[in-house]
Amino acid sequence: MPDQTPSLCPCEQHGFVRVATVSPELKLGDVGANVAMLRKEMQHLAGQGCRLIVFPELSLTGYSCADLFYQRSLQQQALAGVKQLAEANAGLGCCVVVGLPLAVQNRLYNVAAVIADGEILGFVPKTFLPNSGEFYERRWFSPATTLTDTHTEGDGIPIGADLLFEATDLPGFVLGVEICEDLWTVIPPSSHAALAGATLLANPSASNEVLGKFTYRRQLITQQSARCLAAYIYASAGAGESSTDTVYSGHGLIAENGSLLGETERFAFETRVAIADVDLQRLEHERVRSTAFRDAPATQSYSRITFNLGEPAAQTGAALQRPLSAHPFVPPAGADRKAVCEEIFAIQATALARRLRQTRSKTAVLGLSGGLDSTLALLVMVEALKRAGMPKEAALTVTMPGFGTTARTKGNAEKLAEALGIQLRTISIAAAVEQHFKDIGHPPGLHDITYENAQARERTQVLMDVANQTSGIVIGTGDLSESALGWCTFNGDHMSMYHVNAGVPKTLVKYLIQWCATELYAAEAGTILQDIIDTPISPELLPLAADGSMEQKTEDTVGPYELHDFFLFHFIRHGCDQAKIRFLALQAFDGKYSSELVDKWLATFLRRFAQSQFKRSSMPDGPKVGSVALSPRGDWRMPSDYAGSLRV
Repeated sequence: MPDQTPSLCPCEQHGFVRVATVSPELKLGDVGANVAMLRKEMQHLAGQGCRLIVFPELSLTGYSCADLFYQRSLQQQALAGVKQLAEANAGLGCCVVVGLPLAVQNRLYNVAAVIADGEILGFVPKTFLPNSGEFYERRWFSPATTLTDTHTEGDGIPIGADLLFEATDLPGFVLGVEICEDLWTVIPPSSHAALAGATLLANPSASNEVLGKFTYRRQLITQQSARCLAAYIYASAGAGESSTDTVYSGHGLIAENGSLLGETERFAFETRVAIADVDLQRLEHERVRSTAFRDAPATQSYSRITFNLGEPAAQTGAALQRPLSAHPFVPPAGADRKAVCEEIFAIQATALARRLRQTRSKTAVLGLSGGLDSTLALLVMVEALKRAGMPKEAALTVTMPGFGTTARTKGNAEKLAEALGIQLRTISIAAAVEQHFKDIGHPPGLHDITYENAQARERTQVLMDVANQTSGIVIGTGDLSESALGWCTFNGDHMSMYHVNAGVPKTLVKYLIQWCATELYAAEAGTILQDIIDTPISPELLPLAADGSMEQKTEDTVGPYELHDFFLFHFIRHGCDQAKIRFLALQAFDGKYSSELVDKWLATFLRRFAQSQFKRSSMPDGPKVGSVALSPRGDWRMPSDYAGSLRV
């Protein structure tokens, strides 16, 4: 979306729109009091930058009026009330969905009125009327299928279940509406609306509470948002409804593509609101990527009603009202850590076991450096041998000290192999690399890229030859983050016979090892694993300092991996451009990284990502673990000679 649009708030410039679900305090049957309450909430939420506000089903009258719906006076009051709300909406810069009973063609319909720019844009009648158990809607209302007119008599306002509402001055804002029971049917109307282009789905509802229903309702709404690749805003009637035979809780929810962004407190008599910023750009990106969505036939036609939202009543600033993790690859707090880690290990270990069985390998050969990646690969390899039915003795690790190897990392490699009962060979590469420098005429004191890469390639040659000696395969250790940045030596650590960490980014590598250190292994191995986590990340290819300490640290050169993983996730998974990634990063890492540092490392990421595609195009096989992967055979296809710039 163009940043130069003057009417858009900072969040809206990056595709976000603020929505609200409201369960208002209700006076059953008192339309005047309800109009006043709805007007107050509409004005208040518009002042908070909300562009779409959804009130419950029949919220002008109350859902539980029963035979009072027959009263002409109640119907007239409701129609007059919705017109008053529309007048009060002028200049607020928001779209409002509100429910009322509406008489049309000698029938009564349960409708949602859509209001914007001071006008009633249209009425959407309920299609599926519940009429069993505690529900008797067909006693009063007719389904949308009985309508023959397309506009109301007199006012000429569009009416029908086939209406979509598009804000022409807020890109991506296309609203579809269904009412309560419509969602609970086999094929909800919102599914057809989404295929016709609706990115926002509103559901004014009056769902009562029985034991366990709220959990099912939450699942239903989040799943429908996922199936439709849409935002779903659900507003349900609250405790002010009649409790003659049933109770209403005022359950409001906001979901986006399967994720719950906001939820109201239930069982309150006072007004309850949930607000969230939904990402319309992300939804449009998901739809373009999804062949299942694109190939689904649009079997119903819709009429689009266009309107202008106008200037927002208040500038919302840059602060997003939605969950935003600084570590999107890492499970959030409260997640079942054991289940997540076991699942990841099962994916990696099963993949490696399959390759070991296919190649009929007698050994699995791994270069163990004492760093994060080789440690995770070793832990996975131990599990893979079990799954492949191979003895533990088939695990063969090799530590290959060179010019930059520290006592700490070498010691951790040795201690970890011993603690796990894995055989370890020590093969120094120093003499071989020095001879190589003589052969090619490279000064050994010139610590350039040749100096570094010669060591990486020598280590790979050693591993390949040991694998040949023992009828085994070499297990690669490089991770997803390194692949994205090209932080690997071509035909060095870039190469292996199976790349077991190919789908695991650096932040997740650390998370998995931390879990192993605290939950999976005994105290001795756990202590070693913790020290590996605490060791600075380094390829250890440059000489040590005079005191033997490490001088080459990866994150000093390419930047913090937590930033690069954040950039990678939003660039690949959601197709975000540079400006949007920057916008999100400044919020996710507020107080930790300055805007200057974010700009610096984001530029580094985009440059290195574009330049390193040739390495990814020839990367070994390896298992996909999460929603982001860079295999040229699977998720990411990009020309290695791309001449453009990823920076905008």
